[in-house]
Amino acid sequence: MRVLVTGGAGFIGSHYVRTLLDGGYAGYADARVTVLDKLTYAGNRANLPAAHPRLSFVRGDVCDQALLRELLPGHDAVVHFAAESHVDRSVAAGGAFVTTNVGGTQSLLEACVHTGVERVVHVSTDEVYGSIAAGSWTEEAPLAPNSPYAASKAGADLIARSYWRTHGLDVSVTRCCNNYGPYQHVEKLIPRFVTHLFEGRPVPLYGRGANVREWLHVDDHCRAVQLVLTRGEAGEIYHVGGGDELTNREITERLLELCGAGPDMVRHVPDRKGHDLRYSLDDSRIRERLGYAPRVPFARGLADTVAWYRDHPDWWKPLLEEERDADGGGAGGDGPPFG
Repeated sequence: MRVLVTGGAGFIGSHYVRTLLDGGYAGYADARVTVLDKLTYAGNRANLPAAHPRLSFVRGDVCDQALLRELLPGHDAVVHFAAESHVDRSVAAGGAFVTTNVGGTQSLLEACVHTGVERVVHVSTDEVYGSIAAGSWTEEAPLAPNSPYAASKAGADLIARSYWRTHGLDVSVTRCCNNYGPYQHVEKLIPRFVTHLFEGRPVPLYGRGANVREWLHVDDHCRAVQLVLTRGEAGEIYHVGGGDELTNREITERLLELCGAGPDMVRHVPDRKGHDLRYSLDDSRIRERLGYAPRVPFARGLADTVAWYRDHPDWWKPLLEEERDADGGGAGGDGPPFG
C-alpha cells in the first residue's frame, strides 16, 4: 500500500502521517507514505521524522500538474490535506486561497484521473456552511460560506464532487470542526493564547468572545479521515464533529486557568469582518455508518495540549520570531488569532 499525503508537513497532515508511520491504523502498518508539501510558513519539516524507511518527502506544489503526474503513479490512495486555511489571512488577501484550495484541488484530482489513482479523501471544513444560529448542519445543508477561505474550500468540495460525477473518481469529502493539539501553528487561537501566556503577554480576544466553535482533538480527526479512506463511499460527504461547543470566551477562561493566568491578561480587540457566530455539525452519518466516535475528552486533550506547548518552546518560539520579523519588529505577533 502506498499513500500520498498532500500538506503532510502541516498540523493535521503531519499528525496523520506520524500515526501511519507508527502503525496506528489497522491494515496500514506497512504502508509506504509520500508527503507532498510546499513548506509555506504553516508547513514544517520538523513536524515529521527526519528519516523513516517508509517515508518519502517531496517539496512541491499541488498546483504543479507535471510534478503530480510524475509523482502519483504507483500510489493506491491520496489524502488531500494541503490548503491555505487561515481565515484572517484570506480576509486580507484571498488570491492564494483560491489558487491553492480550488486550483490545487482540481490539479490534484485531474492528475489522479490521469494516473489511475484508485482512492482519494478530500479534507474540508465546517466553515463552508457559514453560520448557524441553532441546531446542527447535516451533510445536505446548502453551502453558504462567508469568508474567502470558506468560499475557496466550498469550491474545492464542489470540484471533488464534479470529479466523482464526471470521471467516476472514487473520492469522498470530510468536513471537520475546529481542531486542536500539538504542533498547531501559533497563529491559531489555542496555541497563540498559550504561547502568549507563557511569555507573560496578554491574549487578544475578538469582540465579546461570544463566537461558538465545536472542538475536536487532532487525533480523533485523523482517525475519522482514515475510516473514510478505508470504508467511506465514493461521492459521499462525512461530518466529523467533536460534540464540545464552547464560546471563545469559555476557551479563553480554560486556557487562563491551565496557564495559571488571571483575567487581566485578556485584551479585547475589534471583531473580524464577517465573523461567523456559530458552527455545529451533525455527525451521525460517520458514527452510524462507519462506527466513529471521538476518544479524547476535551478537558484532558486541552490540558495535554497546553502541557505539550509548555514542554516544547524550542518548537514554537522560532515561529513567534518569524512573526515578529515579518511584522518588522512591530506588533510582535500580538494581533488577533487567525482562523
